Amino acid sequence: MKPAAVVLLSAGLDSTANLWMALDQGIDVRLVLTANYGQRAAVREIERSAKIGSLFGIRHAVVDLPFVKDFGGSSLVDSSKVIPVGHDVSIDDYGQSVKTAKSVWVPNRNGILLNIAAGYAEALGAQYVVPGFNAEEAVTFPDNTPAFMKALDGSFAFSTSNQVQVTCFTKDLQKPEIAIRAKALGARFDLMWPCYLAAEKPCGQCESCQRDKRAFRAAGLDLQALFQDAT
Repeated sequence: MKPAAVVLLSAGLDSTANLWMALDQGIDVRLVLTANYGQRAAVREIERSAKIGSLFGIRHAVVDLPFVKDFGGSSLVDSSKVIPVGHDVSIDDYGQSVKTAKSVWVPNRNGILLNIAAGYAEALGAQYVVPGFNAEEAVTFPDNTPAFMKALDGSFAFSTSNQVQVTCFTKDLQKPEIAIRAKALGARFDLMWPCYLAAEKPCGQCESCQRDKRAFRAAGLDLQALFQDAT
C-alpha cells in the first residue's frame, strides 16, 4: 500500500513543489488543505490551490480560522499595518530579514495549521502531513525548521491514533534549488501565488515575491509573465 499524505497548500513555491514531489515519489495525496486565517492573499491562495489540486483530481478543502486575526501584531492579517516592500526588504541582509520576518509573523500559525492537517490525516488514514518549508526562510522563521517538525512528530505520537508524522521534501533546500527541481518535475508556476498581497498579479516587491523572483530566475522562468514588477 502506498503511503498517504495531506498536503498543506498555499499555492506558493514551496508548498506547490512539495505537492509535485510527493506525487513524484508515489505518495497518495488524499487532500490538499488551504487555510484562510484572514491573510491578505487568502482569496488568491484559495483559488490557485483549488486549481492546482484539480489538475490531479485531488480533493481541496479550505479551513476558515477567523480567530487568528484576533491575535493581532502581524501585517499579513492587520490592514492597518504596512507590509514591508521594496527597499524595506533585503533578502540577503540577516538583520533586515529579522525585522521583516517580525512584521509578517503570525503567532503559532504553522503550529495551528499542522495540528489541523494532522487531524485530517488521521481521519483519512494518512501517515503524513506535508508543509512547504525551506532552509532559506528557516534562518528567520523557526517554525520552518527540521527541529520544529521533529517536535511536532513527538506531539502527534500522542495526539493522533496512527502517529501522523511531518515530512517536507524541501526543508533542506534553498528557494532557487526548489524552483529548479519543481521545474524539472513539470510544476505549474503559472498557477502559483507567491505574494503577501492579492492584486491581479504578484506585486514583485514584498519579501515573499523577492525571494521567489530570485528562485524563478534561477530556474530560467519568464518573470515578466509572472510578476507585476519583474525587475
